Amino acid sequence: MRPVGVGRKNWLFAGSDTGGETLARAMTLIESAKMNALDPQAYLADILDRIHDHKNNRLDELLPWNWTPKAAGTTQSEAA
Repeated sequence: MRPVGVGRKNWLFAGSDTGGETLARAMTLIESAKMNALDPQAYLADILDRIHDHKNNRLDELLPWNWTPKAAGTTQSEAA
């Protein structure tokens, strides 16, 4: 809950309503990755690297609870 409370104050400086919504989406992805015992930076880097050629009907594979790294084939929690 603390990141949400801190985020509320940060969203005041997002620049616009759209900027605040974008920041909220990014924080949701980051916190979801943390809840699934993933490294958020590695998760986002991998997702952003391969989302452009991923099929639209298979986007659920890129969600944090279904994600497997492209190269390794295992999740970060299984590798640890």
